[in-house]
Amino acid sequence: MLSMESLREQLPVFVQEIQASVLTAPEDMAPHLIDWRKRMRGYALAVVMPENTESVAAVVRWCVEHRVAMVPQGGNTGLSGGSVPDQSGRSIVLSLARMKSIRALDPVNNTVTVEAGCVLKQVQEAAQAAGKLFPLSLAAEGSCTIGGNLSTNAGGVQVLRYGNARELCLGLEVVTADGEIWNGLRGLRKDNTGYDLRDLFIGAEGTLGIITAAVLKLYPEPAARRCALIGLDSTEKALALLALAQSRIADVLTGFELLSEFCIELVTRHFPACRRPLQGKHRWYVLLELSSAQNDADAAHLLEALLGEAIEQGLAEDAAMSESLAQFKAIWALREYVSEAQAAEGKNIKHDISVPISEIPRFIRQTDEALQQAHPGIRMVCFGHLGDGNLHYNVSPPETMQGEAHEDAFLKLQPSINQITHDAVAACGGSVSAEHGLGTLRRDEAARYKSAVELRLMRRIKKALDPLGLLNPGKVLKPFETLEKEAP
Repeated sequence: MLSMESLREQLPVFVQEIQASVLTAPEDMAPHLIDWRKRMRGYALAVVMPENTESVAAVVRWCVEHRVAMVPQGGNTGLSGGSVPDQSGRSIVLSLARMKSIRALDPVNNTVTVEAGCVLKQVQEAAQAAGKLFPLSLAAEGSCTIGGNLSTNAGGVQVLRYGNARELCLGLEVVTADGEIWNGLRGLRKDNTGYDLRDLFIGAEGTLGIITAAVLKLYPEPAARRCALIGLDSTEKALALLALAQSRIADVLTGFELLSEFCIELVTRHFPACRRPLQGKHRWYVLLELSSAQNDADAAHLLEALLGEAIEQGLAEDAAMSESLAQFKAIWALREYVSEAQAAEGKNIKHDISVPISEIPRFIRQTDEALQQAHPGIRMVCFGHLGDGNLHYNVSPPETMQGEAHEDAFLKLQPSINQITHDAVAACGGSVSAEHGLGTLRRDEAARYKSAVELRLMRRIKKALDPLGLLNPGKVLKPFETLEKEAP
């Protein structure tokens, strides 16, 4: 095995021979070595940026030859440390950022074939230019990439109607752990010819192979979009409203988001341009969106009828409906700025959890009580995708714990807060990671709640597809050598 110094000397020479560029200066590599939340930092030999799939495969083969680990990276917007190298400094960051071509768009088959480095917003705009919709939508869509979206099986605000990234992908192109290229770029909705290799790589966070391109589903662009912010006094009423909406407008219901009053308070405090569309305050809010192939007047009538029935049944206390594109964006801003507002408020502890939709009221009530009993004064920032059971169940420090020293003390409570929260999730039959992935942040916690059989199956798959353990080691599962040391 070559020394670190020899590898540093050889890598730039090798990269010159293929279509790729390399970053080795510390200041150039720095943005690639730290996570989006600035809490996880690693080291690397270099950041290698190939231009095409063949170049990615050549880099993988070089790394296999020299036993160099690879950390695939897209927009580096992840929240679980999945795209950050470890502390050893012996890995490379393999950035797909230069692979951003839209290879083909088939409006009849309703598919678009894109490279992994395409920014999500770029794909949305390409679809829109063809009169189509690519419905994956999340806060980081201006910087996250398709490769990362698929590797973490991203969700977002339209999962209720269109599904998450897995449901939006028909085919993949993948570079395997030994540097071969699997071309599975088939735009088929039915293909029952053996094991579904595509689904192995989606959600695997680059630990089984490197996604280099994908065939994605497109949909007709809606003729009308309307949203409403609805004030309620309980999460039970929110669930009843969801059931009512599904019975009345299920075919056009696009989003159903839950926000607490404290979320709205944070957004309006830190983003004064965001205004409350409802006069009074409410314990909880639902942000409901419909998108329809009908004209705007028909969409407005559907939403007005639903809101009227919700108020008549006592489910909603008040509601405000968008009447223009500006109002539509203003209402959605109250949801989209929650994470940034919480960050502006100070350090916080985040949870991306999912539970059966029917369990959400009980989960929130019982877990809030357990956390307040253990850590009095903490402030809950609870919001998320009620329609698909995914909550961002976050915790901010008490108002008395202001200033960096106090916030650092608050972060030391993270193990206790995580265990209380995740034990409650498990008791409800839920998951500790709904759409952010495991990375290293949730790897060990997820293992606590998985059965021994499930973990063994996952390790066998990893060992079979990446026998040397060079693809994103330590993410999703512990590295092989760690497991061997821990074995009895």
